[in-house]
Order: sequence, then C-alpha cells, then structure tokens
Amino acid sequence: MSMTTVGLAHYLVVSVVLLCLGLYCVLTRRNAIGVLMGIELILNSAGINFVAVSRYGSAGFDGQVFAVFIIMLAAAESAIGLAVVLGIYRRMRAIDTSRLTTLQG
Repeated sequence: MSMTTVGLAHYLVVSVVLLCLGLYCVLTRRNAIGVLMGIELILNSAGINFVAVSRYGSAGFDGQVFAVFIIMLAAAESAIGLAVVLGIYRRMRAIDTSRLTTLQG
C-alpha cells in the first residue's frame, strides 16, 4: 500500500477549484444570496492559500493569522450582506439582482 503525502500543490489545486467555483457563482447568479455564497467561496480559497503557503513556506504563523482575519471578515460580510438582502427583500419583495437598478428609495 503506497502512502501519498499531501503537498503544497494539492492545497493550491483545491484553492483554485474553490476560486473558480466562487467566481462562477458570483458571475452567473441572479439571486443575491447566491452571490454572497460565491464571495464566501472566494474568501475560503484565499484562506486555504494563506495556510498552505504558511505551512510549506518560511512564513511561520503569519498565514494562520491571516486566515483568522479572513474568517472574521467572512462572518462580518455574511451578517451585513444578509441584512442588506433582507432590507432589499422587504422593500422590493424580490432578491433578484437583475431587478435592482437603483439603490434609491
């Protein structure tokens, strides 16, 4: 039985896949919640990159610190983004981003 070690390239491939899925989700979704989910995937991709480069590079714990900041940023973005989406839904009764032509009341 052959044991394969997980290297930096494996983490970078997973990160690129998450980035591509996130970009696809942001660019193709018309639903605001789908766009927010795509942004979360992009942030998770950046977090994986920071941790992987920190682990396999000579950065020490810098990557983990940046990953914690990304997690805090993602939590704040989720809370604020969801509040904005709920406000738009209450006003327009839809969260379809193609119907949002102006931010005026």
